[in-house]
Amino acid sequence: MEYGAATRGALLAAAPLAGARRSRLPLSPPPSPPSIQIQNRLYSMSSLPLKARGVRRCEASLASDYTKASEVADLDWENLGFGIVQTDYMYITKCGQDGNFSEGEMIPFGPIALNPSSGVLNYGQGLFEGLKAYRTTDDSILLFRPEENALRMRTGAERMCMPAPSVEQFVDAVKQTVLANKRWVPPTGKGSLYIRPLLMGSGAVLGLAPAPEYTFIIFVSPVGNYFKEGLAPINLIVEDKFHRATPGGTGSVKTIGNYASVLMAQKIAKEKGYSDVLYLDAVHKKYLEEVSSCNIFVVKGNVISTPAVKGTILPGITRKSIIDVALSKGFQVEERLVSVDELLEADEVFCTGTAVVVSPVGSITYQGKRVEYAGNKGVGVVSQQLYTSLTSLQMGQAEDWLGWTVQLS
Repeated sequence: MEYGAATRGALLAAAPLAGARRSRLPLSPPPSPPSIQIQNRLYSMSSLPLKARGVRRCEASLASDYTKASEVADLDWENLGFGIVQTDYMYITKCGQDGNFSEGEMIPFGPIALNPSSGVLNYGQGLFEGLKAYRTTDDSILLFRPEENALRMRTGAERMCMPAPSVEQFVDAVKQTVLANKRWVPPTGKGSLYIRPLLMGSGAVLGLAPAPEYTFIIFVSPVGNYFKEGLAPINLIVEDKFHRATPGGTGSVKTIGNYASVLMAQKIAKEKGYSDVLYLDAVHKKYLEEVSSCNIFVVKGNVISTPAVKGTILPGITRKSIIDVALSKGFQVEERLVSVDELLEADEVFCTGTAVVVSPVGSITYQGKRVEYAGNKGVGVVSQQLYTSLTSLQMGQAEDWLGWTVQLS
């Protein structure tokens, strides 16, 4: 099965409204070297059992072992924050030097054994993904574009010299993990189940080299809003001293080191009362890149502009989805270099990401000057429209005409 075919077909069949246009404008200065070309090789399943590696398997099948998964967890769903909640099970599989991942297993959620000389601990050879599951009004569970996360992990794995699960194995593992932890999926409208796949170099190395063994894990946690403001304006500060990524680096892949490096600037910003940091490019220090863990969009009239993915910016799945939704609504979308000066004239600014979905920006401060949007008291019309359209689709409240959701029984 070719994942994404349904989506592409739907996009081709669905004619955007009059005036809708997507532009990829010429980049100046020149973009980074071409992105890595990924062949979607399907890794075969190894017969090497996890028990041989010291991993204990739950003693029952999905059909009978997860009886309590149909129960509802005893949580305060009305006050669910964005933090880790210990759930029941996690998925694990390993890959040796032959490049093949063993058949994955579901084990109780908890600590894992990791060699202190592992590649991930010593050299940061690791990737992660993030996606969500939603409970619908008829008690079904929906995943949102899991194959896109699988493909992005494979792209990142090649950049980091790591093997990766096939798209099929990744998606199947996500399904298994969600079903095993079904009781932790929040009621409709109360939040979502955040799904965290991890790929790491778990084998021991001393000299700088790819690890000889890799571990792929998926765990989940019920979450509420990422920002405490929820769907309310957040306040950003433009960072012109620290940088998130540089040309030729790893800014376009979801490697773990990209996120530890933003903590200092984020800490300083929050101490000053800001919600997060908006980064500029490291070369010219004038073009928008992204927020610590979100993509950025600038609205002016009917035109929505967002920084082009050119090697230093993560190709967000929510970003990609919002672009398609915006086009379907008749907006013109431009993927290009966006100057920090354009923030002064913008009608609206918003962020996108798996954790935040769409987060409207109420103000941006740059070199001591504060610019407010939507009066800093409400959500902009465009931000609200795109948020409502996307979340309605994610939660099964609107027809999935793009084929983006995967329903679990």
